[in-house]
Amino acid sequence: MPPASPPTRDAAVEARVFWLRFQKEIAAALVVALLAMIGFAGYRFYVNQRDSQAAELLGNAKTAQDYQNVIARYPGTPAGASAYLFLAEKQRNEKKFPEANSTLKEFIEKYPEHDFAATAQLAMAANLEAMGKNDEALAIYQQVAAKYPNSFAAPLALISEVPLLKAKNRIEDARRVCEEILTKYRMPGQPVETAVADNRVETIWAAEAMRHLRSLKPPEQPKPAAAAAAPGAPPMIAAPGAAPSAPPQPSMGAPPPKKPR
Repeated sequence: MPPASPPTRDAAVEARVFWLRFQKEIAAALVVALLAMIGFAGYRFYVNQRDSQAAELLGNAKTAQDYQNVIARYPGTPAGASAYLFLAEKQRNEKKFPEANSTLKEFIEKYPEHDFAATAQLAMAANLEAMGKNDEALAIYQQVAAKYPNSFAAPLALISEVPLLKAKNRIEDARRVCEEILTKYRMPGQPVETAVADNRVETIWAAEAMRHLRSLKPPEQPKPAAAAAAPGAPPMIAAPGAAPSAPPQPSMGAPPPKKPR
């Protein structure tokens, strides 16, 4: 293969002309790229510093006001998101269930994709139960189980439905939920495929579902029709436990029995 020929004089001239014509634009592009790199590095440094400060402030927080300060000063940070959950927990411990649910609702609206979004909804349902609003709590449990079927929150939501259904005397619905847990969530968060052998281990969800199943009333069976009574001797004449027998017939050659005098 012949060696590549060196660039001709015309190509070198064209490159020099191109540089002379566009040197300002090329220099400007280089400056913009350099500033972008510096800006990104500065932004990452700022974010890291801000996250570190927020985490430090959250670590020192003790009161509800402290958590609210973290939320107000560092929105959008991981510590700011966690501050909502800590604040809701503190409000729940103080029996401020409506305030706790307002905090959790705000957390879900601002961080809908957060890893603890499903947990926050379960906490809202528990608060509603504490307030005696069982119908609203049941609705949230059903939503969580349907929306997050592959998460740890799904079997927890399902098992939380069972006492509420039992209290409403919806026994068959409670039984169906327990059977669903045993079918899907013997290993939490890992639904089983129908074509795969079931080698899953028993878990707390399965054990709790079995406990509830044992406490449920068995389904009512239709009563069998009463069998027709077989003809025979009246019960007061027949011997107890003995089958009625036909009276003995006299043989043809035997003399008739004598009557007593």
